[in-house]
Amino acid sequence: MDLTLDLWLISLAYLIGSVSFAVVVSKCMRLPDPHTYGSGNPGATNVLRTGNKLAAVLTLIGDALKGFLAVMLARLLLGDDSLSATNNSWVLCGVVLAVFLGHLFPIFHGFKGGKGVATACGILFGVNWILGFATLSTWIIVAVFMRYSSLAALSAAIFGPIYFVFLFGFHPMGIALLIVCLLHIWRHRSNIQNLLNGTESRIGSKKAPK
Repeated sequence: MDLTLDLWLISLAYLIGSVSFAVVVSKCMRLPDPHTYGSGNPGATNVLRTGNKLAAVLTLIGDALKGFLAVMLARLLLGDDSLSATNNSWVLCGVVLAVFLGHLFPIFHGFKGGKGVATACGILFGVNWILGFATLSTWIIVAVFMRYSSLAALSAAIFGPIYFVFLFGFHPMGIALLIVCLLHIWRHRSNIQNLLNGTESRIGSKKAPK
């Protein structure tokens, strides 16, 4: 694969990831900037605190789709063997990390991004639908029974790389997903502290924007 195309794919993935749908949807629906209320995180869970469920759903879908589309575009251009061919697999790893880092540190929004839960889910479905379904199921189970979005996200992030190894064995993509997992944990460090203190907000709790 041509080096120029490889760099183009990775750069494009970062730009795609840099589109924060929490901010875009909020502006279109005349809602407050998600950085200014609740947790300050531009993500679906925080947007839901406005009470506008449609805005939260659109944010969730948009953030997930950008991860999925970035990976699928790369796989389309790199070929069906992009998960097995040595050179292409590393490029695909670069695309995965680039779109995720774009969400965390978006160039279009002052590098103030979200925690990447929905985007990571889209990435996993782009890599393999079974992997995505297994990880999403983990999130749903924890979220339904524990009602903590952050705990569900942390659980899914940890199990994602494990599921990948069970499905594909040891592979460069497993390293990329492990890095995504570690970034997830780092971005949720305040949530982890809140969980330990018993002060973490539960799913559905409203914190009205000022």
